[in-house]
Amino acid sequence: MKILVTGVTGFIGQSLVDRLAVNQDYCIWGTARRAGVKAPKRVSVIPVGDVCSSTNWSRALQDVGVVVHLAARAHVLGDSSLDPLAEFRSINVEGALTLARQALDAGVKRFIFISSIGVNGSYTSDKPFNESSIPAPHADYAISKLEAEQGLRVLLKGSDMELVIIRPPLVYAGHAPGNFARLLKLVACRVPLPFSAVRNTRSMIALENLVEFITLCIEHPAAANELFLVSDGVDVSTTDIICYLAAGMSLKAHLLPVPNFLIRYGASLLGKQAVYTQLCGSLAIDSSKARDLLGWSPQVTPEQALFKAGQDYQQIVALRS
Repeated sequence: MKILVTGVTGFIGQSLVDRLAVNQDYCIWGTARRAGVKAPKRVSVIPVGDVCSSTNWSRALQDVGVVVHLAARAHVLGDSSLDPLAEFRSINVEGALTLARQALDAGVKRFIFISSIGVNGSYTSDKPFNESSIPAPHADYAISKLEAEQGLRVLLKGSDMELVIIRPPLVYAGHAPGNFARLLKLVACRVPLPFSAVRNTRSMIALENLVEFITLCIEHPAAANELFLVSDGVDVSTTDIICYLAAGMSLKAHLLPVPNFLIRYGASLLGKQAVYTQLCGSLAIDSSKARDLLGWSPQVTPEQALFKAGQDYQQIVALRS
């Protein structure tokens, strides 16, 4: 089977093609914006330029059976765009729909779209999100992902190409980008963090667990035309996350018992309400559908994966120094 993975140079894309390339029955193609991208053995990378409504995917789609669409405009810190939502829509909505149209014309059998739990919202209160929860995206990125999901469903309804939508929460590893990378750095620097009094519940997914789930969805017949919310299956608190990371670094976590209302007030003064929600709020996911329908079970627990993330981060820092 020939599989096309878009965004092959990204955080998830690199690990996914590494995993897929092990299977001798798969022929793996990837796409990147530019030529000359280093790729794992047995992976061919095709430059397609920017992902947008005019991208020509024809060369990359030749004889492809399954597309895994990872390429996207993700959270952009310090975004200077005059219209950030329009920028997200150009890549995440129009880009995805253009690829899906061309994939449909090329005879692709299955289209796997990696969305985001942000489609459901940025926090939970009384019960976890599941596949029946009403979408309530708060950020431009999540809005664009929801619109892409909706557009794909309309486009592919009644067609021969199957659609699989996956909404992961925070995906983490020792080389993760964004806010998780900042948390790793803070823990490694032994900065006292004001979270020992925080009693929240967070669902996350280790990179290796997400890669295994995507791999399962490539061929599993029951995944066709389904939506999945996936996580490690065991929720953790921000305190747990910091302690597991510190243990992996052979450090003692430095946590201060600052009352939650003070953290919230300080975040409000600094205009960091979104960061407060991520660190102190709860976001729980019910991923039982993935387990029940596909027989999937996460390979590693959060404790194991966070410990390893701490170890890996220290090795990365050591190699850079």
